[in-house]
Amino acid sequence: MNDAAEATSPEQHPPSNAEVEGANVVDQDATTAVDPTAWTCPMPLRDHDRIVTGHGGGGRLSQELIEHLFRPAFGAVPTDPSHDSVILPMPTGGDRLAFSTDSYVVTPLIFPGGCIGDLAVNGTVNDIAMSGAVPVALSAAFILEEGLELATLGRIAEAMGRAATEADVQLATGDTKVVEARERGGMTITTAGFGVIAAGVDLGPHRVRPGDKVVLSGPIGQHGMAIMSLREGLEFESELQTDSAPLTGLVQTMLAAAPGGVHALRDATRGGFAAVLCELAEAGDVGVEYVERDVPVPPDVAAACGFLGLDPTHVANEGKLVAVVAADQADAVLEAMHAHPHGHEAVVVGEVVDDHNGIVVARTGIGARRVVDLPLGEQLPRIC
Repeated sequence: MNDAAEATSPEQHPPSNAEVEGANVVDQDATTAVDPTAWTCPMPLRDHDRIVTGHGGGGRLSQELIEHLFRPAFGAVPTDPSHDSVILPMPTGGDRLAFSTDSYVVTPLIFPGGCIGDLAVNGTVNDIAMSGAVPVALSAAFILEEGLELATLGRIAEAMGRAATEADVQLATGDTKVVEARERGGMTITTAGFGVIAAGVDLGPHRVRPGDKVVLSGPIGQHGMAIMSLREGLEFESELQTDSAPLTGLVQTMLAAAPGGVHALRDATRGGFAAVLCELAEAGDVGVEYVERDVPVPPDVAAACGFLGLDPTHVANEGKLVAVVAADQADAVLEAMHAHPHGHEAVVVGEVVDDHNGIVVARTGIGARRVVDLPLGEQLPRIC
C-alpha cells in the first residue's frame, strides 16, 4: 500500500476495517505514526485466497502480489522496484559472462524434497555453473493460472528465496502474468541468469581428449523417480526425494583442486546421465565408454525404474553433474569432490577413448558392450 491514509483519533472518527487491518493510521494527538514495518496488507490475502486475472493486470492487485508475497520471499532488491529492469554493479574477478535461461513446467508443483520454485533456481544456477562461472543474479517470470492458491504460490516463492540464498545468487527482477486455467494446472516459471567466469577457466567438449576420465558426482535417477512415483502412487520402504541442489560450490571446488584439469562439465538433467555422455561424445568427436555396474543407482530408484520399465541412466537429475577430467588429475578432483556435501559419493564411471568417435558404449555386467543412444523423444512426462 503505497499511499499513507490519515485518520483522526478513534473518538472523533472510528477507523475503517482497512485502516485497522493494514493502513498507516496516524493519531493526531501522537507525535509518531504506527511502525510501518508492522503493516499487513489485507489485499490480496484477505479478499482472495486464489490467483485471479487482476493479479496479472499491472494494477493494485499486481503491486500487492509483488510487495506482499514475492518481495518478502525473495529478499530486498537494492533498486527502485517500480522499474522493469534491475541495475547491478559489474562483478569483478572475471573476464567473461555466462548467461542462461530455462522454463519449468513440472507437475505436481510440490513434490518430495522440493518444488517447482527451488527447481527453477537450482536448474538455472547449475546451467551457469557448468561453464565454470559463479552465478550472480537471476530473473524469474511467472505464468500463473487462475485458481492457483495463494498459499501454494507463497510456499513456492519462499522455497525460491531459500534456494537463492543457498546458491548465493540474487533473485533480482521478474514478471508475472495470469492466464485461464488449463488441464495441466498451476504455474510455469522461467528463470534466466548470468555469472562470471574467471580468467583461465575453459570448459567444453573441445577440450575432451582420449584418456580423460568420466566422473559422476553421485547416485542418479532420484529427481525423476521421486516425481514419477508420486504420480503413479508407488510406495517404497523409503520415500524417494529429489536431488535438486545448487552445484556452484562443488564446481568451484573441483576447479581449484585441479587447475586446467577439468575439461568439461554437464548437469545430468533431461535425458539423464546417458544423454550427457552422448552429447559430449558427439560435440567433442570422441568415443566414450562407461561401466554399467560402476554407475551408482539407489535401490529404490532401481526398483521404481524396474516397475515402470525405465532405464535409470535416462532419468532426469537436478543435483548431479558429469565431469570429464584429465587422467593425471582425476584423483585430486575426486578427493576434492568427496570433501563437498554435493560430491561425497562421486565416482569414476568411464573414460574417453580413441575409437568409435561420436558414440557412447556401455560395458555390461556380463562383459558385453552395447551402444548407448539418445532417446527419440522424452521418456517421461515433463518433470523439469
